[in-house]
This record gives sequence, C-alpha cells and structure tokens, in this order.
Amino acid sequence: MTTPTSVVIEELPGAPPALIPRNYDLEKLGYLEAEFEVRGQAQSYLAIGELPRNGQITAEPAESAPFITRALVRRPVAAADFSGTVVVEWLNVSAGVDGSPDWDYMHRHIIRRGDAWVGVSAQKAGIDGGGLAEGLHLKLHKPQRYGHLSHPGDAYSYDIFTQVAQALRQGGSPLIGDLVPERLLAVGESQSAAFLATYVNAIDPLVRTFDGYFLHGRPGVRTELNGTFGPRVLDGRYDAMAHCPEQIRADARVPVLLLSSETDVTVLRNEAIEQPDSENVRGWELPGAAHADTYLLVASRADGGQLEPSKLARMLEPITDLVIMTVDKPINSAPHQHYVAQAALEHLDRWAGGGEPPPVAPRLQLGDDGITCERDDLGNARGGIRNPWVDTPLRMLSGEGQEGDGFASLFGTTAPLEPGTIDRLYPGGGDDYLAAFTESLDQTIAGGYILAIDRSEILAVAAETFELARLGVA
Repeated sequence: MTTPTSVVIEELPGAPPALIPRNYDLEKLGYLEAEFEVRGQAQSYLAIGELPRNGQITAEPAESAPFITRALVRRPVAAADFSGTVVVEWLNVSAGVDGSPDWDYMHRHIIRRGDAWVGVSAQKAGIDGGGLAEGLHLKLHKPQRYGHLSHPGDAYSYDIFTQVAQALRQGGSPLIGDLVPERLLAVGESQSAAFLATYVNAIDPLVRTFDGYFLHGRPGVRTELNGTFGPRVLDGRYDAMAHCPEQIRADARVPVLLLSSETDVTVLRNEAIEQPDSENVRGWELPGAAHADTYLLVASRADGGQLEPSKLARMLEPITDLVIMTVDKPINSAPHQHYVAQAALEHLDRWAGGGEPPPVAPRLQLGDDGITCERDDLGNARGGIRNPWVDTPLRMLSGEGQEGDGFASLFGTTAPLEPGTIDRLYPGGGDDYLAAFTESLDQTIAGGYILAIDRSEILAVAAETFELARLGVA
C-alpha cells in the first residue's frame, strides 16, 4: 500500500460558477454547494511487465510532480440528513469541459438518499483544455478564479483522484465539514469510466481507498498508466479490436458495477472486452439506451424531483437541435438510463456495505457481425435488461444509427413506428398501453433494475408520452 501524501485544501470564495446551467435549487433541496482548491504532490505509476488481458496489472509508483486542482462538493446541509456515503465522481473532460454526467443521471437519488457528492477535476483537459475536443475548460471559463490551477498531466490523474478521496477519509476534512463518511463510491461515465477501469486494475490494489466502483458507459478503448486515452477510428467506427482494453480483474478487491448502453456495447465496442461477471464484478447492458440522451442533455438540467409529469415528458422528447453539434436524426429519448443508473447506485452502496450483490443481468444479443444489436420486428434491441420502453414501445429507440459531426454517433436515435402500429399494439388506446407498460415496469422493478420509489413518476410520464407519440409530437 502506498503512503498517502498530505494535501492542502482551501475553500474558494463565493458560489461556484456554473459551467453548465442548472434550473433547480439545491438549497431548497437541503443541499449546499462549495468549491475547493486541492494542492499537493502527486505521483505517476508504471506497469511492471505486460498488461494482461484479465486486468491483473501490477504497478509501482514512478515520478512525482506538484499539482493544484479543484473539487466541487454538494452535500446535505444538516449532518443528520447525511447517509454516510460519499459519491466521488471522476469529472468527464471529453467535451473539453469538466462535466458531471453521473451527477446529472443520478442526482435525484443521491439527494433523496442524503449522500454527499464530490466532483474531482482529475484530468488536465478540464483545467487547461487540449483534450478530445476544445470546450469551456476552467481557465477559459473563469481565468481570475482558476488561472492559478496547475495540472502536471494525466499520468498523475490517478493519484490526484486518490488524494482527494483520502482527504475525505480523514476526520474533519474541509471538503465535507462535520460529516463522517462510512463509504466512498467512485463513479465515472465514458472516458472517466475508462480511467476508472485502469484505476481498479492497477491502482486500487496499492491504495485501497474506495469501497466500490460504478463504471458507466465504459468505451472499448484503453487508458494507459501514462494517461493516454486512445480511441482509434476506422471507417467511422471505433476500432476496439486494435486497441482493446483489459477486462476488469475478476479478483477486484471491492465491488464493481458496470452499466452499458447499446452505444457503449456496439458503437464504442466494449463488447470486445468480453467482460464476465465474477464475485465482485457485475455487468449490466441496457437495450433502447444511448451513450447520451435527452434526459442527460435537457431534462436533468431542470429535474430536481419536482417537475410535473407533463413538463418532464416534454423535456424527454426526441430532439435534433443540439447546440454542441449537428445530428442527422432525432436523438435517443428513452429516460430509463436515468432510472436504471439510480438503481445501480442503490445496489452498489448496499453491496459495498456487505449486502447482497446486484442481480445478474442478461447481455444484449448481437447480430451475426458480432458488433451490432439483434433487433425485433419493430427495430428494438433484443436481450439485456428488459424494460417497458422497448417491450411496450411507442417508438423505436436505439443507441445506434446516429450520424453527424463530432460526437454525434454517441447520441443514438429515436424513430416513429410504422403508421398504424401504435393502434395495432394498443387497440384500447392509452388504457391498453398503460396496462402493458405497467406490467413490464413491475417486472423490471421486481428484477431489481428500477427502484419502486420511481414507479409512480414513471407511470405518470408514460401516460403523457403516449399522447405525445400518438399525436406525432417531437
């Protein structure tokens, strides 16, 4: 085990500036938000020997360098409301901005559980730019506030993430005040999940800091210990076989739960990893879901848990007008990734605390080419976690088939069913649809993939969505 390096933590003055606007009030939900500077000395790592396919990487400390980064904290105002769990998110820098997609997908459940959330600027691109895409990195956004931050490079990102977590473990940490954590859960989506996969395989055996990991939307590309994240593209598709990462090691020290959409399995080719379940590893694959969707881009910005079902349903409708890029087709509009991710967090927290593991889930069925989803007569994917959005469809929902510029292929598609199909499937109209939807939803809840607490909201939104789909509203 490595010796923790002490860090200096100081709160940055004033309210944290919003990189991405949010239209719900954390204070009204009993939460406060604060931002901290974290400075210290971080180390990089080197692998000893080969990088085995099974993920059992042996690493050792290498060079060290000074760093100054930041951590964003959202936590209950009252200590009595704290669950004891801190969700630590490896902020995502793929769009050139310190994004928090797992907060966006799961914040409703984080807040109602009373968890604390800490977002860590672990990678250089979120601070200085220069990643996969140029975006509103911190120094560009607020140079007077963030201009002094200093990141030595992504080879040091693993230890920076560790040191923030170790600071949370220490009593009286400025990051969370008088809250006393019982569990630390590391979460990350997309590129962040790729870094966390390497962290689980190579760094966790050395530092033993986290109690569980949620790897969401892990792409089929490798992240090296030197910080290199290397997707390769051939003929418009990620060439995972030429750059296939290791599996999550079967002997993972603590629980690891992976959630993948159709996009992650096929377009981002994590099917090439061939990750089996083991005692401490579970893989969930979600049909009808894309790497990113309308909940993430639209609804999550306003959804503090108090939206009327009609308003939430409208925010979940398929769109093509994306400020960040051009897409050729309406993007994926299924909200179930949000609800399934919340269930995943609940399972992981219980599992990390010594409780039952999450259910073993069926995997998506792939076609003869081995890299695209096998689909039913209506075009929805077979296999995976069955759910009412694909088993009682109003539209064809896919993580595949999107075209456009930039990251467009990650947003999936929504397409109307053939004319007359809705009337044929649900001859009694909305009553027939809701009866079938409810039966399927209850089966998904009974399977453990959606939380019962979300049932009434999901049904209310489904009723509104039926009317929108029937009228052809988009």
